[in-house]
Amino acid sequence: MTNIGYTFAQRSGWTVIQRRQEGSVPFNRTWEEYKLGFGNKNGEYWLGNENIHLLTKSKNYTLRIVLEDWSGATSFAEYSTFRVSGEAVGYRLHISGYSGTARDSMAHNNGHRFSTLDRDNDAWSIGHCSQRWGQGGWWFPGCSTSVLNGRYLGNCGNSCPWGQGVLWYNWRGYSYSLKSVSMKIRP
Repeated sequence: MTNIGYTFAQRSGWTVIQRRQEGSVPFNRTWEEYKLGFGNKNGEYWLGNENIHLLTKSKNYTLRIVLEDWSGATSFAEYSTFRVSGEAVGYRLHISGYSGTARDSMAHNNGHRFSTLDRDNDAWSIGHCSQRWGQGGWWFPGCSTSVLNGRYLGNCGNSCPWGQGVLWYNWRGYSYSLKSVSMKIRP
C-alpha cells in the first residue's frame, strides 16, 4: 500500500483518497493507474483502488466529499457507509447514509463497478461512459452522473460542455465544472 494521503490522516483522523484543486494532474488514466494510485499527496491525486479496497474491506468507513465552486462557495456530502470491493468484482462501490449540504449525487453509483478509459464496466449498454463523458475513472451507473475524476476544465462557469468536467450534478448541475474537490474517509 502506498503512503499517499497518510500524513493528513495522522493529523485529523481522515485519509484523503482523492483531491482535485488546479488541474496539474490528468485523471484520464488506465485501469492499472487507478488501481495503484497516482499524483502527489501534497497536491492532486488518487490513492488507488487497491489501497481504498484494502482500507475499507474489514470495517465500515465514512466518506466525506468537500466541494468548492469558482465563487468560493463550498458544500459537502457525507456517507455513513463507504466500502470498495476488490479487483475481482471491478472495485464495486458500496455507499449509503447520505447527509450534507450538497444533495446526494452518489446514490445512483451504489453497487456499480469502476470504469476507466481502457476498461468499460459501466451500466450503459450502448457505449462507454468514461470515454464519452468526463474521461476519468469512476463508478458509472450510466453516463449522466457526478464524476469527480472527470477532466479538469477550469472556470467555464455554467457554460462548460454538458456532462464534462469535475461534476456534482445535484449541487451545480451538468454544465458546471468545480474548482476543487476532496474525498476523505475515516472509520
